[in-house]
Amino acid sequence: MQIGIDLGGSKIEAIALDEAGAVLVRQRIDAPQGDYGQTVGAICDLVRGIEAGLRRTGTVGVGMPGAVSTATGLVKNANSTWLIGHPFDRDLSASLGRAVRLANDANCFTLSEAIDGAGAGAEVVFGVILGTGVGGGIAVQGRVLSGANAIAGEWGHNPLPSPRDAERPGLACYCGRSGCIETYLSGPGLSRDHEHSCGERIEPHEIVGRAASGDRIAEATLLRYEDRLARSLASVINVLDPDVIVLGGGLSKIARLYENVPRQWGRYVFSDRVDTSLRAPRHGDASGVRGAAWLWPLAANPS
Repeated sequence: MQIGIDLGGSKIEAIALDEAGAVLVRQRIDAPQGDYGQTVGAICDLVRGIEAGLRRTGTVGVGMPGAVSTATGLVKNANSTWLIGHPFDRDLSASLGRAVRLANDANCFTLSEAIDGAGAGAEVVFGVILGTGVGGGIAVQGRVLSGANAIAGEWGHNPLPSPRDAERPGLACYCGRSGCIETYLSGPGLSRDHEHSCGERIEPHEIVGRAASGDRIAEATLLRYEDRLARSLASVINVLDPDVIVLGGGLSKIARLYENVPRQWGRYVFSDRVDTSLRAPRHGDASGVRGAAWLWPLAANPS
């Protein structure tokens, strides 16, 4: 049995998969806010509860915001900032009494979609998280590429490419810089851009609904978003040249992105044609937690 944990900013989700990848159980709880010790405890309680209910033990993989530094062994780059500076993997392993594998949540999403999702069979898959933050992961031949600094795929904290005059110098980002892709393409970034245009702060799904009903201001907000996403993904294509890009996170549910963004990105890609495919996730909201479970190969399964 393989247990996956997806640690988000507002929720913690757990899944248990059998040897064939079928779901045995899936649970979700609210994530403790701002408390590192409670976060460790909540994850351990979820794992123990699943194992007690199924009367089986399993491997444990955890997808988390940020990454564990290869230099210090401590969490870095997490928008759940209370994790930063802690030996998260070691503390979880000590509490559970076994090895625990950690990976960035975007890497877990990408792994899931590359193994048996929308990118299955593709040589190179770039997975994108468009949610509270903006993350990315790379899978090559069904294996996650972490990189020498454990930041492979972290496109969200690069500057927005080809900025317009109105986009300079850009908004401040929690990472300490300004004008990051995340400040434009995250859910809060989309809401903030709409508010800037008309003075009304509404959620992304409301913007999408209003645009579909003919609201010109909401439509203009989405057009700006699509242009920024096209520019940003084109910069990834220019460097990585992936076969498939899979969108995840709450904004991946905006259906018009899959037609409108590829229609625009060609003007920014250094090629006479673009064969990269932009796809919706096959596993939807379950991709991240499934990928966390897949961090352990079946051969390592103790049950």
